[in-house]
Amino acid sequence: MFWQLLREHPGKTIGVLSGLILGLLYIWIGFFNTVVILVFVATGFYFGRKYDNRESLTEVLDRILPGKFTKY
Repeated sequence: MFWQLLREHPGKTIGVLSGLILGLLYIWIGFFNTVVILVFVATGFYFGRKYDNRESLTEVLDRILPGKFTKY
């Protein structure tokens, strides 16, 4: 039943599950700790997506912090 629901309504199912998880995190560990976890997850997702797209990590870091990761 869950897999059928996920196939027919993927956005709603993922949205409800992520809302449930975020709500439980908020209750268990508090607001600011939940925000810190979300920042780490978003950062991991960003760099993971760049890795999947075969982008160079040094180029990505150089765009974020120009001149810090390239040697001239």
